[in-house]
Amino acid sequence: MTNLIPPGLILVLCALLIPCTRGYLRSLLLLGLPIFVLFLIWQVPDGTSLTIAFLEYSLQPIHGSAVGRLFATVFAIMLFAGNLFALGQARTTELTAAAVYAGSAICITLAGDLLSVFVFWEIMAIASTAVLWSAGTAESYRASIRYLLVHLLGGVILMIGIAGHVNETGSLVFTAMQTDSLAHWMILVGFLINAAAPPLSAWLADAYPEASPSGSVFLSAFTTKTAVFVLLQGFPGAEILIYIGLFMVFYGIIYALMENDMRRILAYSIVNQVGFMVTGIGIGTTMALNGVAAHAFTHIIYKALLLMSAGSVLYMTGKRKCTDLGGLFRTMPVTTACGIIGALAISAFPLTSGFISKSMISQAAFDEHLATIWLLLAAASAGVFLHAGIKFPWFVFFQKDSGLRPADPPLNMRLAMILFAALCIGLGVYPEPLYAILPYEVDYVPYTVHHVVAQLQLLLFAGLAFFVLLPQMKRTLTISLDFDWFYRRAFPFIIENIFSVIGKVYHPIQQSFFVRLNRGLAFISQRNGGTSRLLSHTYPAGSMVMWVTVILAVYLFLSFITH
Repeated sequence: MTNLIPPGLILVLCALLIPCTRGYLRSLLLLGLPIFVLFLIWQVPDGTSLTIAFLEYSLQPIHGSAVGRLFATVFAIMLFAGNLFALGQARTTELTAAAVYAGSAICITLAGDLLSVFVFWEIMAIASTAVLWSAGTAESYRASIRYLLVHLLGGVILMIGIAGHVNETGSLVFTAMQTDSLAHWMILVGFLINAAAPPLSAWLADAYPEASPSGSVFLSAFTTKTAVFVLLQGFPGAEILIYIGLFMVFYGIIYALMENDMRRILAYSIVNQVGFMVTGIGIGTTMALNGVAAHAFTHIIYKALLLMSAGSVLYMTGKRKCTDLGGLFRTMPVTTACGIIGALAISAFPLTSGFISKSMISQAAFDEHLATIWLLLAAASAGVFLHAGIKFPWFVFFQKDSGLRPADPPLNMRLAMILFAALCIGLGVYPEPLYAILPYEVDYVPYTVHHVVAQLQLLLFAGLAFFVLLPQMKRTLTISLDFDWFYRRAFPFIIENIFSVIGKVYHPIQQSFFVRLNRGLAFISQRNGGTSRLLSHTYPAGSMVMWVTVILAVYLFLSFITH
């Protein structure tokens, strides 16, 4: 079957069965389908398994590779855990859209040509918009429109780049490219928009927190990590990505530290973590690319775990602002424990999954003697511990007693969190299974005395700084302005005022013109003897048809004799 139809497309097609099922049958479909697709992913051999002729080009919708298989694997695992978390509380629209969303992402990871990538890229944008829209609130609807507009813009830019690339090379094969032409720059920009790179990065923090508790979990996994995959495949070693990635790293930290909304904290944290991956792609060595692939794998798991814990709090309390929360550890022990494990993993704490992946990127910078880059990544690791490792669990589960006494969420939501918490610890303790499926041979030992001691020192210093500066860390009911202020507020205001000014100038001119025109027509009519003369005379429709026919015949005759 994997030689005839892409595994991700099977998932997309089977997603259409979800609205037709109910009860245990739906649960079986939602949990069994990702496992079945995961099995199919591992049946795809390396190289091209399916070729389709399209015009004068060849499409490769099934092209196996180690890095593609790794991303497809974690996408399938993510869909399983996300569906488990969503059982009983997500709408049918959301569950269906999430399956299409995940299937499209898997199709991209196993595609060998740019046209297939683009087609599923756009399907993914539409499906993710449906996931966001299905939250059913006015805020989610408005956010979904803004989200869709940004991604459609990115798709148009990507398509222009692909068309230019095909014109230059005559091929649709998706291979590594150089930033040596405008077409390749357009492709790079199209990829970076989905990666939430500046300046169009605010769409992520604008949209993801408005989704349902389970919708934000789905959204966190596929769009940005699919962008990481195509950047890794298309632009490894592009130096510009180092600086873009570092900007994303610190941009995410700064905005997350200023935020009061717990899900916006985690949304900005996604930008921060993707920045680590983009930086690693820019470094471009085998160590760095292995680190990017490993970090993408672990990030999907621990970020989903964090959003599951935040979603559980939202689901049980209806509140999302840090100023409204606190003291929840008393009645939500499972959610608190899982949230802490996710926070430790994103902070790269030893014996968690983040430590065995993020450290590979830092090691790659050190190996290439990029001292400044290495120091910035180390500083960023401390910043991550500040906003996601301490701030999120502290203000949500501890700090003051908010008086809220919610219980832990339903069993399926707890099981999903426990599953991913176990993976965070399991991969941190025993990383060899993950290292075995990385795209290149791994020559790296994470648990050396130097690595462990250096990381613990960094984290302990960051923790001390947090509690010393705790009065400054406390959030208030403020709004953090981002770049989206320009296209949400400034540009509409400017355009509205421009048209207002134009209207004030145009309407008098228009009125004066028509007054003068009417006077001229009245004067001509009077000169021709009133209303019954030439300009106001009525003619039968038949005579007009006759004259049109005569003119057409004359035109055809002249055309014939001149040729």
